[in-house]
Amino acid sequence: MQAKTWLAFIGAIIGLGIAALILFLIIDAAWLRWGFVGTFILVSAVLLVIAWFYDRRQAKIDEQYDLTTG
Repeated sequence: MQAKTWLAFIGAIIGLGIAALILFLIIDAAWLRWGFVGTFILVSAVLLVIAWFYDRRQAKIDEQYDLTTG
């Protein structure tokens, strides 16, 4: 593999590591402020919003597929 590929791979690993660190810091801060139940509610709410956006997008894709297949 070329050097460009390896640099992109290393950059992606570093970026994902920084994103994971930030995510854990946010969860830790929520845990300290609100305890287990508050953190559970926060994480659940965030995941539900992500799932809602994903489902809306997927429904549009499914609708287009149904229209094209007749």
